[in-house]
Formats: sequence, C-alpha cells, structure tokens
Amino acid sequence: MILPGAPEEALRRLELTIVRRLDGLLQGDHLGLLPGPGSEAAEGREYRPGDDVRTMDWNLTARTAVPHVRDRVADRELETWALVDATASMDFGTAEMEKRDLALCAVAAVAFLTERTGNRLGAQILCGGGLRHVPARTGRPHMLALLRALFEVPRATPDGPGAPSLGDAADLMTRTTSGRGLAVVVSDFLEPVESWERSLRLLGRRHQLLAVEVVDPRELTLPDVGLLTVVDPETGRRGEISTAGRGLRERYAAAAAEQRAQVAAALRRAGAARLRLRTDGDWVRDVAEHVVAQRRLALAPGGGA
Repeated sequence: MILPGAPEEALRRLELTIVRRLDGLLQGDHLGLLPGPGSEAAEGREYRPGDDVRTMDWNLTARTAVPHVRDRVADRELETWALVDATASMDFGTAEMEKRDLALCAVAAVAFLTERTGNRLGAQILCGGGLRHVPARTGRPHMLALLRALFEVPRATPDGPGAPSLGDAADLMTRTTSGRGLAVVVSDFLEPVESWERSLRLLGRRHQLLAVEVVDPRELTLPDVGLLTVVDPETGRRGEISTAGRGLRERYAAAAAEQRAQVAAALRRAGAARLRLRTDGDWVRDVAEHVVAQRRLALAPGGGA
C-alpha cells in the first residue's frame, strides 16, 4: 500500500512511485492521457483516408495539385479538471487499497505528470457533505494542496435525501469551466447510468473527457466464505447472505458483469476515453498502458481528428 501515514509522507511516496514508473510518458510531443489536435499549426503532409477534412491545407493543395492536410501541435498549456467521487461507496476495498485511495492515485498521476508543463489543475470533490470546489491554478504548491485536500476528505456518511449526485457534479463542472481542456471523472459509477450519462455527454462536448472507473474485485464476484454480512455504504442498510450456493455466486457475477457493461456503453456514448483501475491490480501499469495506447491512437493516420 502507498497511502498510509501523514499526508506529506504519503504524497511524497506517491510522487516517487509515479515519477519513477511513468516519467516521460507525457513528454515528447506533449500528447497526454487523451489525444488532442491542439491549435498550433504544424507541418503539412499528404491527405490520407480518415483524415479530418477540416484540416485540409488548401494553399498547399493548390501548389502541389495533391490533397494535403496540416497537422497541429498539441497545446502546451492545458486546464485540467478532476471530478472526484468521494461518496460512501468509495470507502470500500478488499485488496491492496480502498477505492478512495485508488481515486487519489489516479488524480495524482495526472497532476504530477502535467504540473511541470505549466498546466492549470482544479477539482470538484463530490462527498457526503456536498460538492467542494478547488479552483484551477498552476504551480506545485497548489497541486500538492489539491491532493492533500483529496487525501483528507473525511469518510462519507450514508447519503441523505437531496445529496448531490455524480450527474449534478458533472453539470456544475460544465457550467463553471470555460474554454476547452481535459476533464477527468474518477468514480466507481455505481449510481444508475441514467442519472449521469447525459451530464457526462454535455461535459464531453466542452472538454476532452477521461473516465477513470475504479473497481474492487468483490464488486465483480463473490467468494465462497459462508454467511456474509454486507452493508450498503450509500444507504447504511445491512443484510446477511449465504455465499455457499454456487447459483447465487453465478447470478451475482452475471449481474455485476451486466452493470459494468452498461457503464462502459454509457461512457462510450458520452464520448469518454475509459480507463479502468482495480484495487487488486497494478494501477501504475494500467495508467502507463492507457497513455501509450492513446499516444498510438493520436499518431495513427486520422488520429486526433
């Protein structure tokens, strides 16, 4: 585990983990977690099937009599907003860490790897007490203060009537952010899909959208451990189930797979890139593989269109 200890010590260990294993992945052409065409004109090249016709360079096309497009350099400064789910369902974990710790790791990976390029970072933190807003600013002190605020979010009590939802938080981010940037939504997405899909779709129209889905293995399958006491962290309801029956475990796994398939489909419809992190997995490797895949996508013919 990375996060036990005082905030300063835990964040220092987290930074070392990220920098040692991920440093350099967001450097080079400044292509990051999501492919983006940017706004600065770069070199012209011949048109290839799949290229966005809006990038056609008509002057170069006229001079050469061959269709050309003009690539664009990714913007050097980016405003990144993190919408972090810190509701009661995130206070759960049966493996290496709790989901709330994994959410902090995901935000830290984005923050540490982009802070050096002068990007602005802000956050909306969704917790039991409502929505907490952290303005977008540059600089290492601000970044560490934001991560410390996430580290110190108190454990949530069961959500009461009128508590803000993930959709509410996404709507607020859409209304309060200007310009086009990167929006990173970190959640377990256990709320009903219909409560947040439209809001994420609207957020994705304004920003490049990355959805980090945080999952614990016990949310996917049940072990055979006899009589199991379970508590719904969102409502506080408690119950007991027998895990000895194979049929029950199979039905649970099928229902969990269907729920996750619905989440994946809704995120696709919202136009989000999806990064799935598990509390029993190597989250640094998963982030690295996602970055590499997105860089390949951006550099492929027609990528970033």
